[in-house]
Amino acid sequence: MKYVLFICTHNAGRSQMAQAFFERQAPALVRAESAGSEPAHELWPTVIEVMREVGIDLAGRRPRKLTVEMQLHADWAVTMGCGDVCPYVPTMVEAWGIADPAGRPLEEVREIRDQVQEHVERLIIGRLDEIQADRSAHQFRLTKMLPTLVADFEGARSPQEIRACADAILDRYDDVPVRSHILSLANRAARDCLRREYCDALDAV
Repeated sequence: MKYVLFICTHNAGRSQMAQAFFERQAPALVRAESAGSEPAHELWPTVIEVMREVGIDLAGRRPRKLTVEMQLHADWAVTMGCGDVCPYVPTMVEAWGIADPAGRPLEEVREIRDQVQEHVERLIIGRLDEIQADRSAHQFRLTKMLPTLVADFEGARSPQEIRACADAILDRYDDVPVRSHILSLANRAARDCLRREYCDALDAV
């Protein structure tokens, strides 16, 4: 499972539209979420209206606050006019120069919607293979896990065993739909495995 994170200032327009178009067009093994650096209280009404025109209902969605955790578990991130707000995304961060629909007339919001859809289609057609193959987020989490595991098991396990175990444990979480607390869960599982005489994670590699 891979995750694409769409980010704009308010998460009330561009990033919500991008998430919706991506969810409709991308394969199930690549999921999307969106957030804002300064989320609004609700989606802009004009955005809901123009998305209904293309068969997508956003009325039940609410803006979400961008968190460090969201950034850390993203495999790919797209910003839309919100500045450098993704310092923790371990893999690709690309920027789309798309205007904010807030306060704009309906016809202009339609144009913005169409621009967002075109960008999403290009992302899926041109970058999907790259997104699915990218291991940067996995490697980032691995480098976060290894120092504490080495400190606890150095001498009892070889460096190769410690790394192989952490790597294999992290692989188990690649397909989970929600990646909250992956590092703490993976750390616990790796410690439990390395403490045992036979580590089943090592047997699998």
